[in-house]
Amino acid sequence: MSYQFLDVTKLRAFCEAIFVKYGFSPEDAAWSTDVLICADLFGIESHGVQRLVRYANALDKGFIDPHAAIKTVMETNINAVLEANRTMGQTTARFAMEKAIEKAKTHRVGIVTVRGSNHFGIAGYYTLMAAKDDLLGLCMTNTEAIAIPTNGKKAMLGTSPLAVCMPADPIPFWFDAATTVVTRGKLEVYRKAGKNLPKGWASDENGQDCMDASRVINNICNKAGGGIFPLGGETEQTGSHKGYGLGIIVELFTSIFSGGTTSPHVQNSGNADTSFCFVAIDYGIFGNKAEIKARFSELLKELRESPCADGCDRVYTHGEKEWKSKAKLLKAGIPVQEKTMNEMIEIAEKLHIKVENYL
Repeated sequence: MSYQFLDVTKLRAFCEAIFVKYGFSPEDAAWSTDVLICADLFGIESHGVQRLVRYANALDKGFIDPHAAIKTVMETNINAVLEANRTMGQTTARFAMEKAIEKAKTHRVGIVTVRGSNHFGIAGYYTLMAAKDDLLGLCMTNTEAIAIPTNGKKAMLGTSPLAVCMPADPIPFWFDAATTVVTRGKLEVYRKAGKNLPKGWASDENGQDCMDASRVINNICNKAGGGIFPLGGETEQTGSHKGYGLGIIVELFTSIFSGGTTSPHVQNSGNADTSFCFVAIDYGIFGNKAEIKARFSELLKELRESPCADGCDRVYTHGEKEWKSKAKLLKAGIPVQEKTMNEMIEIAEKLHIKVENYL
């Protein structure tokens, strides 16, 4: 598998140019780009610039409207429901989390749900927005049906990511994970690399373990059966029912509360009918914020310093590896797979953007 390391500043400018050419304002283009770059810097290749081709295809087909306006369906002091109207997922998510944050600053809690939107990148990006304002942030999204329920063979739920960020020292606690064994983006990375999937990740159309990434993705796209296993894998003995249950909970907070499309009925890979939920909480409602943050920081420190298993270097807390990856890649550049690079070049050529001016 061949990679090129691209300068972060130049790659950022290239992606922004792509979005502007598609009709986004410079501000919205910069925002959407920042979400992609953040994912790559955190080492989450599946949701970084390799997803640029997904957004280009959705824009070409009209699933994403760069000029659409977000509509407020209902609103109270602590919550709101938004209709996205095919806006870009990243810009809608920013608007929604900013609204949740403002409500939390005024009323201690803010909960905003969204319907009718598009893929918004990594859920954890938006929880960081809350943490920067010294708030606890949560974020969830449904997706097209990708996950098969425990004991099933037809995809019925999404990868249903759940993200939480809580301020702490020296770095915040940052958890961002699908409620499936892996995300669809990870399958795409393996398909591009021509690698077999690890056992226990996904199933064929009969609900049996399948290591062929192309077969799994094609079955998902064609609604032919099979999909990705819930967290816990294939059976209840390994905890499959736990991931399955978490997926239902995410669906409740996203599509059900927003009045959006539930995962079994999401079409077109989740373009234009994805639902989100954003929560910001002033954790000072539980006591002195400085003391709460200090106690949590101490717990995380104790976890990191706890004994590690034989053959392991140490115990990590969530967010540590991402912060280390960011510090490293800001200097070394972002690794971009050869096939992803070719996709980026094709998009640029189609839009009459000179790649050599950026990369």
